[in-house]
Amino acid sequence: MFVTKKHIPRRTFLRGCGVTLALPFLESMLPAQTPLRQTVASPGSVRRFVGIWHPHGAAPGYWSPLQEGSSFEFSFITKPLEPLRDRVVLITGLDATGSSPTADEPGGDHARGANLLSGARPRRDSVSPYLGVTIDQMIANKWGKDTLLPSIQLGIEDPGNNTGNCNWGYSCAYSNSISWPTPTTPLPTEINPRMVFERLFGDGASADERVIDRKRTGSILDSVTHEIASFKKGIPAGDRAKLDTYLENVREIERRIQNITSKPEASGTSFEVPFGIPANNDAHFKIMYDLIAVAFQADISRVATFMLGRDLSSTNFPPCGWNGPWHGTSHHGDIPANKANYSKINRYHVQNLAYFCEKLRNIPDGDGNVLDHVLIYKGTNMGNSHRHAHEKIPVELIGGIDGRFKGNRHLVFPDNTQRNSNMLLSILDLYDIHLDHIGDSTGRLPGFA
Repeated sequence: MFVTKKHIPRRTFLRGCGVTLALPFLESMLPAQTPLRQTVASPGSVRRFVGIWHPHGAAPGYWSPLQEGSSFEFSFITKPLEPLRDRVVLITGLDATGSSPTADEPGGDHARGANLLSGARPRRDSVSPYLGVTIDQMIANKWGKDTLLPSIQLGIEDPGNNTGNCNWGYSCAYSNSISWPTPTTPLPTEINPRMVFERLFGDGASADERVIDRKRTGSILDSVTHEIASFKKGIPAGDRAKLDTYLENVREIERRIQNITSKPEASGTSFEVPFGIPANNDAHFKIMYDLIAVAFQADISRVATFMLGRDLSSTNFPPCGWNGPWHGTSHHGDIPANKANYSKINRYHVQNLAYFCEKLRNIPDGDGNVLDHVLIYKGTNMGNSHRHAHEKIPVELIGGIDGRFKGNRHLVFPDNTQRNSNMLLSILDLYDIHLDHIGDSTGRLPGFA
């Protein structure tokens, strides 16, 4: 343990022209002779959460492992998570009951995605949407209140003019947002990585100054060069190395964003590709995951949601080996060849998730790494999307929550016995948020923690 005569405040920022640079946790921020296990990044003191939404379920026969328990073999879709086995929990058999149609409310299968983190049934009303508070916002209220941004909401696809009535009389709010701080307030997603970067590292300058900032060819770090040099003089070698790694991550993300914005198709002259949004989907996914990682690394935020797409998305993903549209391919007709093609799209998104998890695992954090202090929930509200079935939804959970959540498990529940809202209730327990119910829950999920 490094002992210093005085410690640096945890909320230390380096400020320059138009820049506020938060710093990662450093040992120099400890009071003299404070054990690492008692720090802000020690078990029980920092818990993070990421909720990731994807539409259109998963290809039947390609997602669920055949074995239950800890000796399971990863399926074709989940195989990219195998190197993270000790932090992975897969769940088979949960139903998104709040997304299912009823005799009174038929149809609307693509209008109830906001059930993911609320466990609640969206009210069919295009004028006055009503859902329920989502777990990401509950966690942000408890664990993110001391950070610059209690939560961040990211997405990939622009909702465009999707307002009012979207599908079967349901408000478009249910398709545009999975994060609700109140039952009537959906939080918008930010799809532009440049805007996310400015929100994380900007200082609230005027609109004109932000336009100038976007045209800058240098780095935001250039604005704080002298501050960085001066700051590094007073910290030990280990902290200097950690700070250098963090600054390299910031610079690399900024470089990639600048490459995107320097291209003609991202100049702002095209309505389809707003200023700063990658034309390449693969680059878009990765840079958004990287922005969440750096926000966690600097403790700017501890809660994030990420919408990988919107219901009825026609986006395609050539890197996966199949170039068909997302929604169209999900209607596989139960034809083996079509299901195999759809499984490639599903696997592609799990590969990106594994990329994100590896990045978090490589960021030191207190007595471990960031992956040790987070729970990532990637899910959807459909199982077999061809049949619009809201049963047997695929659930992927990754992270440690400071040892509270054991990995290397495949949990399997009998048909029609457990629902996703029961799991949400159990997730909240991991964050010391104990409720009697959430949404349409009937109890806690057996064997979850």
